[in-house]
Amino acid sequence: MSGGVDSSVAAAVLKQRGYEVIGVTLALLPPKCDSPRADACCGVQAVEDARAVCAQLDIPFYCINRADKFAVEIIDYFCAEYNCGRTPNPCVVCNHRIKFPELLKKADEVGAEYIATGHFARITASDGRYSLLQGVDRSKEQSYFLFGLNQSTLSRIIFPLGEMRKEEVRRLAERLELKVHNKPESQEICFVPDNRYPEFLRQWAPQDIVPGDILDKQGRKIGCHKGIQFYTIGQRRGAGVALGKPLYVIDIDAETNTIVMGDNEDLLKKRMRVGNLMWIEQITDQHQLKATVKVRYNHPEAPATIVLAKDNSAEIIFDKPERAITPGQAAVFYRDEVVLGGGWIEKCG
Repeated sequence: MSGGVDSSVAAAVLKQRGYEVIGVTLALLPPKCDSPRADACCGVQAVEDARAVCAQLDIPFYCINRADKFAVEIIDYFCAEYNCGRTPNPCVVCNHRIKFPELLKKADEVGAEYIATGHFARITASDGRYSLLQGVDRSKEQSYFLFGLNQSTLSRIIFPLGEMRKEEVRRLAERLELKVHNKPESQEICFVPDNRYPEFLRQWAPQDIVPGDILDKQGRKIGCHKGIQFYTIGQRRGAGVALGKPLYVIDIDAETNTIVMGDNEDLLKKRMRVGNLMWIEQITDQHQLKATVKVRYNHPEAPATIVLAKDNSAEIIFDKPERAITPGQAAVFYRDEVVLGGGWIEKCG
């Protein structure tokens, strides 16, 4: 229970269905990352909100503090990716490395058969195997963040909100008079206060931030940057370069500590390399397959051919060029509404 509307309603729905429900909250934020924002998850206020909802629902409540582990596994990873010129996706990594493993561990300790969350996603079972499906509400569905779940974990998960729409969840929370029924929805990474990435990176790892050159496509210097950590592929604003036309970040080179700017057309790519593949569906006997691919959460799926390599990587060839493919982001593969698997974007072009 994150202290938000979705997980609170998930707990209420399960209790209505006759389950014996236990509320568990992960307190993950180190003190210097905690935020007083009403919508922040994983911090002190989130814990108290979750505790209050559990009291309303008359269910037991546990709080697990894993702030030290979160600092190493997630925050350090977050900073390291930016230092390497990549754009990280900490929510995917947190689900895979911390949230679901810690929830399963606690479930075993208290004798719970299943774990449940407020994710907008679905799970189906057939012939002893489990499939992860997109949530019914496509505007909120969250299967993208869950592609790292394996068969063992999926067999023990319930997503009570997978068949619901967000407005239904809000109405149910209000009807049940849950304390958090009008709590704003978090749109930011939990450990970055007020979405201020530059300030956070300067605070957490200032020694890694080194100014450098901004180049054009021909390698000519056209400006100076304050640190590659403050840029991402496709970025237009904030580069401090004015040449009489719109310019976009098209490449970040950590080895030379340079940013390359170009035109919007330079952001269109048909190919990318994806590594560290994880599969939910069985595809190991195939050399290549057709699927739709999502290159970041708020990006439409695009049809592509996935050509598998022997080193647990793949080359993705899109039917049409995609814009601003960003190393460090997750690429998730779908067939219709079923998640096949995914991996991490290494390079494109």
